[in-house]
Amino acid sequence: MMLLIAGDIGGTKTILRLVEVTEVTQTEKSFKTVKEAQYVSASFVDLVPMVKQFLATGNYSTPQAACFAIAGPVINNTSNLTNISWVLDSQRLSTELGIKEVSLINDFAANSFGILGLKDADLHTLQTGVKQGNSPIGVIGAGTGLGEAFLVPQGQRYLVFPTEGGHTDFAPNNKLEIQLLEYLQDKLATNHVSVERVVSGQGIVAIYQFLRDSNFVQESATVGDKVRTWEKETEKTIDPAAIISQAAFKQSDRLCVKTMEMFVEAYGAETGNLALKLLPYGGIYITGGIAAKNLLLMQDGRFINAYKQKGRVSNLLDNIPVHIVLNPQVGLVGSVLYALQSGKRESNLNS
Repeated sequence: MMLLIAGDIGGTKTILRLVEVTEVTQTEKSFKTVKEAQYVSASFVDLVPMVKQFLATGNYSTPQAACFAIAGPVINNTSNLTNISWVLDSQRLSTELGIKEVSLINDFAANSFGILGLKDADLHTLQTGVKQGNSPIGVIGAGTGLGEAFLVPQGQRYLVFPTEGGHTDFAPNNKLEIQLLEYLQDKLATNHVSVERVVSGQGIVAIYQFLRDSNFVQESATVGDKVRTWEKETEKTIDPAAIISQAAFKQSDRLCVKTMEMFVEAYGAETGNLALKLLPYGGIYITGGIAAKNLLLMQDGRFINAYKQKGRVSNLLDNIPVHIVLNPQVGLVGSVLYALQSGKRESNLNS
């Protein structure tokens, strides 16, 4: 038995989990959560006092290992957090916390690694496919931005490779999406519009604004007033993407319904793009809160239809399993599994 800490470190909030691990075999381990707590990141000058406070409220021995998932780039086990003035270094954390081994990992890499620890109940399958065990696994997740990654089997292990696929070009597939692209090019004053400008929380708002400004359908006062308030705010206090998706779910606003339909189609198309590049017959997993929170829209056929519309090679996607990840703590699961992975930590996990 051993204790380890898994953390999800963000500029706004940080979640810490103390985990008890029991080794079952040489290649499989089981674990259970002993304690979990959430903190306001800005209330602490650094991660060290937060972890010390977390461990102080209980009679726990010092954990043997820790892995912290960072919402930002991690290079050589160091990270300068984007939205808070923390500079984290695994060696310093190890010394100051007295924890023998501390690892830092990019948060989307942790999400990707976490799918290896999910159970059937943590997934909703959109396409069963034919899983091939020795094949790559693809991961895509729309949230604040759009993350894309892949896993490659290495014997009994997997290596995780984060990418910057969310910053590739948005590729419209119909006349309305071409108009959306042109709208965003004008608005952003650039010819390059990345796919995460459409497939993300900010993308939901951008699609709504495009349809509204194009007079595609009349805007309702209920949603419109909230979106316009958000547009005027310097410090954002409203989540317009959530408002739009909720109105679409209730079928109470035609503009919101069309917005979410376009979003889901663009999401499906980009997932198909990733699948073609990887041929991930180990499965492609859709993470991020947007998919799980809009499950009815994701499973009505619109997503899979867009996913499969790849012309002459569409049939290549038929046998790739496609799953939506329902477990919101997949990143913490990934942090646990990463901390448990034996052998040398691979630097590509921290890109």
